[in-house]
This record gives sequence, structure tokens and C-alpha cells, in this order.
Amino acid sequence: MENRNLWILTEERPKKEVLQMIFSYFSEDHHCGFIGQEIAIIPILDENKRFAFTYEVKGFICGIVNKVFIKTVSGASSFTDFLVFYQEEMPEEGSEPLYAIEETKTDDKESRNTGVYQRCSKFVFLRYFYPRTKMVMLYALQVTQKDIPTETYIFGTRLLLTLGVVILGKNLDPKVYVPFKSVDEIINAKNSMRLPKAASNVPIVITKKSSNEIEISGRLYKNNSLSHDPNIGALSIIAACLRKLGWEGKITITRHGLNQSHVGEHNKFVQIANKLNIGLMGLNVPKATLPKLYWHYDVSGEKLGTIFIHIVVENFTESFAIFENHAGCEKSYFRTSSGNLIPLAKYYDKEAYKAGDKSQIIFIPDLVLLDIKDVEVITIEGKKYQNWRKGVRELENYGAFDELYLKRYYPEYKIIRTVVLYGSAVDKLYEVKIGFLLNERGEMVLGIRAPKLFIRAIRNLLDFWGKGSGK
Repeated sequence: MENRNLWILTEERPKKEVLQMIFSYFSEDHHCGFIGQEIAIIPILDENKRFAFTYEVKGFICGIVNKVFIKTVSGASSFTDFLVFYQEEMPEEGSEPLYAIEETKTDDKESRNTGVYQRCSKFVFLRYFYPRTKMVMLYALQVTQKDIPTETYIFGTRLLLTLGVVILGKNLDPKVYVPFKSVDEIINAKNSMRLPKAASNVPIVITKKSSNEIEISGRLYKNNSLSHDPNIGALSIIAACLRKLGWEGKITITRHGLNQSHVGEHNKFVQIANKLNIGLMGLNVPKATLPKLYWHYDVSGEKLGTIFIHIVVENFTESFAIFENHAGCEKSYFRTSSGNLIPLAKYYDKEAYKAGDKSQIIFIPDLVLLDIKDVEVITIEGKKYQNWRKGVRELENYGAFDELYLKRYYPEYKIIRTVVLYGSAVDKLYEVKIGFLLNERGEMVLGIRAPKLFIRAIRNLLDFWGKGSGK
């Protein structure tokens, strides 16, 4: 039988190190060897020098895989980062994947809740679309793993294992990280954990009120809505594991802080609550309808342009990104000139911001590229074509970012700001502050003052495909 292709569908910018971890897991799962230490991500161009909106991974060799393709997709309200298909033809929209993979760079060294709980609801949500899909939590850590894990991380990871999620990228003690075997074991494990010190915090406590009712306390209110992501994840997976282990009685969330106006039928927690039969103390949980499709191909998002230029630069030049925040994707750390990775501050002066000075907000770009050859650092604002004027205006917001990061860590580099666009049928650019447009036909349009790095990257891509010079 002819070997099949791997199709990797993602909302994220595909990273080589993450792809290599996916290849390793696929190889282990299918009992086959592979070569993939040096891989490249190549945009596929058609005979007219247009991007086909598909990337091919070169350098991965496996006896049961023909080719590896990557496409950008958008997902339902709670969507995992990667869907992996093993088949010959391009997957049809909404079809069932082999793997669903959630990737994070965050360890509980940085955040107990974000490192485990915040992503749990994605797996709970996924199970109602694709109960046969293998679920994977992939830690692509950029900082050293914490030597002594927190109680929160241990408990959350055991819940993931109970739900059937595979954990990759972390060293887990098999004596500690084991699935829960009973409802009472989950209750006892959670309630034996230390409570938060702050009086304003609402601890997650599980109480078996009777043989037919369990209450779980946990705050869900944030920013005048049902949007407390870590607790949405925690309460979702606790309830899902209780159901999986046989609990058929009531599950009610208490001390949630919500009122009835916060509980909308399109909220992801409400959708999960419908499926798991979770109640909210004192409120009516409306009937919610899940989206018809778990995922669809992205043909309109602004990140189609910024991810494209990012991939072309890193695969066809010597240069690379030192920060990325593509629309709808996970924000990266900032890479300093010494190679250290640091989180970005939200405010230039936090105390002044708290006192009401909104000018202290540090505006964050979508992408920052380092042009090693021409000693330039390129700050990029991504937009859809119809919003190009807004993108040009927003270039003026990056003074604090320059002062705190670019001038401090890259003082010898000339700072350039430019806009990268996606969309429309336009094939010429006249605004000097627009550096690049990927239009809806896949045409690559360079601005009249495009950064030299963009020109070099696109030229090298065209040369790779034997297409000659671009626009």
C-alpha cells in the first residue's frame, strides 16, 4: 500500500522543535524509525509563483510517511493547537484527526495555573467531537523545568492522565503521576492541598454533599464575564474526570461569582457544562449548541501574512525572530542579544498605570525580526488588507517597546517599523510603511520600501522553486 502523508493543521506558527516532537511521538506510536534532526518548512508555490497556502516539511524521512504538509486552520471556541492526520488526501473540513495536540512553553515554574489548568478545558471540549482522537499535552519548554513541582501541577497532570491525555516534553515520576482510580481519590487529593493565603481567593474545594450530589467551589467571574480561564479549565477537567470514573449524580459549582447575565449559551464553559451536566449554584445554565465544525481552514486571518513572512525569513535567510505574537497564537518570550528569554512587561510604569495613566501600557507588536546581515531589527504590525490604515497608525505605538527592549538589547541595530498584510486581490503597494502583502490569490507583493530582509527572503524562496524574481 502506498505510504500516506502527514497533515499537520494548526492555528499556531509551526515551530521546528515542536514538529520534531510530533514526529518523534508519531514514530513511537507507529513503531517506525525516522530521520528529522534538520528540517525546513517550505511554502509551496504554484506555476504562477503564487503561494498555495500549504507548507511542506523537508528533512523528515520515515518509512511509512510520504510527505508532511502544514496548513493554517481556525477552530471552535476551545481548540487545541495542532491536529494531525495520517492520510493521502488533504483532510476535509471538520474531519476527525489522529492526534489533537496542545502545546505550551509554560511550566509551573512560571505559573501554576497557566502551566496545566488553563488548557484542560480544550481536551474536555474536544472529546465531544472526536472521542477516538488521541490527546497529547506537549511541553515545548523554553525555561528549565521546575525541580520540585507544585501540588497544583501534580493534581492537574494526574487529571489529564485520568482523562487519557499523553504528556510529552516533561520528565514525570511514574510513581507520582498516575491516573486517579476513583471519585473519592480525586476528592481527597484536591482537598488535602494547601488553601490559598489571600482571603479574596476562592479555593477549589470538592464536597460530596450526599450520595447523589457533589459541590465544587471555584471562581468563574473575571472582567465582568464568565472568563476565568484557569478555573474554567480546572473545574471542567475535575467534572469530566468525576464523570469518567462513574459519578452520575449532580455536580454543582458554588462561589462562582457570576450572575445570570454572565451565563451565555455560546460561552465555552456553558457548552462544556451542558455536556457534563454541571450546574451553577443559584443560576440557570442555558441550553447550548456546540459548533457544527470543530475546525475549518483559515482563508481570511491577518496571521496568514505574518506567519508566512516569519517562515520565509527563518527558512530562507540567516535571520530569525526575536519575538512573535501572531494574531490568535501564543505569545513568545523576547530573545535578548545574549540568547536569554524574558517575558515582556505589560506596563512601562505599573504604579502610574494603576493610578490611571493609560499611556503606561506597552504596546506589543505581532512580530520582531532580526536582520543579521544588514544590522536591522524589524518591528511588524500585522493586519488584514482592509485595515491597513489602522496598521500604519499603530506603528506609532511602539516607543516604549523600543526603549525597554530593542534599544537596550540591540543598541547597534537600526530599528525599522513596517506593516505586513493579508487579503484582497491587490497586487501593488503604494504606502511606504507597508512592507509586504500576501493577497488572497497567494501573490507575494513587496512594498516600495520593503525591508531588505523581506526582499532577500522572497528572492531566495523564488530561487528555491526556480521561479525567478518576484513583484
